[in-house]
Amino acid sequence: MTEYHRPALLQESLEGLAIIPNGIYVDLTYGGGGHGNAILKKLTGGKLIAFDQDHQAKGNILEDEQLVFISHNFRYLSKFLRLKGIKKVDGILGDFGVSSHQLDTPDRGFSFRFGDAPLDMRMNKSGGQSAETIANTYSSEDLSNMLFQYGELRRSRKIADLIVKRRKLVPLRTTGDLITALQPLISPNNVKELARVFQAFRIEVNEELEVIKEVLMQAAKLLKPQGRLVLISYHSLEDRLVKNFIRTGTFDGKPEKDLFGNFDKPFNAINKKVIVPSIEEVKANPRARSARLRIASKI
Repeated sequence: MTEYHRPALLQESLEGLAIIPNGIYVDLTYGGGGHGNAILKKLTGGKLIAFDQDHQAKGNILEDEQLVFISHNFRYLSKFLRLKGIKKVDGILGDFGVSSHQLDTPDRGFSFRFGDAPLDMRMNKSGGQSAETIANTYSSEDLSNMLFQYGELRRSRKIADLIVKRRKLVPLRTTGDLITALQPLISPNNVKELARVFQAFRIEVNEELEVIKEVLMQAAKLLKPQGRLVLISYHSLEDRLVKNFIRTGTFDGKPEKDLFGNFDKPFNAINKKVIVPSIEEVKANPRARSARLRIASKI
C-alpha cells in the first residue's frame, strides 16, 4: 500500500465516514487500497464498492468477500450501483488527484521529473486523448484557455504560443519536449509553474473537474439520509467545487430555491473548516501537504 500510494488523512477520513459495520460504502478511488482496505476492516457483513479506472490498481485488490471492485471511472457510479442492485449507500469516500504510483511511473507522463517520458497523462490508458494529442492539435486559444482555467496561469497566452511555435518545428512527444518548448518563459527549475502546466494538461486529459461535478450530483441522490460524503482534494479547483456543492448544492456557490421557496441543499457540512494534514503526517508523507478534507452529511 505504501509503495503504491500512501493515503492522506486516513484516520480523519474513517472518522468522517462514521462507519456502520453492516453498511454499504463506496471508495471512488481505490488506488493502492489505503482508504478502502481500512474501511473493509471496520465492516462486518457490509459491502465496499471500490472504483478505479487505472488498470494497474487491480494488482492491489484485497481478497475479501465484502469488496466489489469496479474497473471504471467513478463518473459511472450510479450506473454500476444499479447493476449491482444497490439503491442507496451509507457513505462515499473520494481521494482525488494523482497517486504516488502514477507520479513515480515514468511511462505514465504525469511528472516533469522524467524528461524522456511519453506525454500521456491518461488515468485510463486504454482510451481517450493523451496530453500529446492536446499539445499537438489544440489551437493557441484553446491551449491558453486550458492553461488559464485549469492551471490558473496568468501567462497562459504566452505559454500557449510557445507550445504552438515549438510544435511547428518538431512534434511534442515526450514530457521533455513540452518542457523544452516552455524554456524561453519557464526554466526547468521553476517547479511551481511547471507543475501548474502539467496540472492543466492532466485535468483536460481526464476531464477531472467535470467528473467531480458528475459524482457530486450523483452522491446527493445515492446517499441515505445522514449518509456521509468524505472527499479529499489537492488543489483549489477541486476543493472549490466540493466546498460550494456542500454549502449550497451548486458549483458556483449561489444557492437555488425549489418550487416551495426552500433552498435546495442536499448536504450539511460536518466540518465547518477544511481539515488539513498534521505536521507529523506531512513529514512522513510530503505529498499529503496539499490535501484538503471536507465531510458532509446527507440531509
